[in-house]
Amino acid sequence: MPLPDSVDSTATAARLSGSSRVAVVTGGSRGIGRQAVRRLAADGYAIVVGYIGDHDQAGAAVKEAAAAGGVAVAVRADVGDEYAVATLFDTAEAEFGGVDVVVHAAGRARMAPIAELDLAVLDDLHRTNIRGTFVVAQQAARRVRPGGTILTFSTSVVGLALPNYGAYCASKGAVEAVTLILARELRGRDVTVNAVAPGPTATDGFLDGKDEETIARMAAQPPLERLGTPADIAEVVAFLASPAGHWVNGQVVRANGGII
Repeated sequence: MPLPDSVDSTATAARLSGSSRVAVVTGGSRGIGRQAVRRLAADGYAIVVGYIGDHDQAGAAVKEAAAAGGVAVAVRADVGDEYAVATLFDTAEAEFGGVDVVVHAAGRARMAPIAELDLAVLDDLHRTNIRGTFVVAQQAARRVRPGGTILTFSTSVVGLALPNYGAYCASKGAVEAVTLILARELRGRDVTVNAVAPGPTATDGFLDGKDEETIARMAAQPPLERLGTPADIAEVVAFLASPAGHWVNGQVVRANGGII
């Protein structure tokens, strides 16, 4: 029986064999998370798609996963809520037999000068980006099987220290710290833990509210002279989640086209 607030895959009724790899992807109904769902599905993963708001988009992500060759269910979960996040992992175990890969792509971004930022916005960033990462990391550390991978998301702006990004970068700096420490705490488990730190990436959230001049200026920053795409970042996710990427551990991978 589906768990509350879940969206069934048409393929899920035929449960997978124990040989299939299973991923939990938070923020999987949009942007980079959604592209990661498609990309992992193409590699044959069974996927639990975590989402917070848009039921229809989550359902669409499930259908795209099936079309790409995987199977998926979507479960609504606020990543800051430890009980909701536990349900994501419970679903992976109940539907598919376990968890091998966790892609924690859910996050929140708000920009303002430090002197002007509403502290309520800071609290929201803290809940989603810091507490949410910690909650997901706890469940992942307890449940990911040997040979598995835990991926969090930071941002290349942490290293660039751009004005107006103070609160956001503070939250993502915490993500990097949690990630690197968790990699060391999982010594002996054969589980890798890394952070992916995209540069400017053409998601709806990134493009929203930016004029053409700003977008063109940011696209010119990398030596490759374009914005990243969600597909670019999803390829990094797929590599780090694969056996080929298993020797990369305890790293922040700045996937930004060469911005220094």
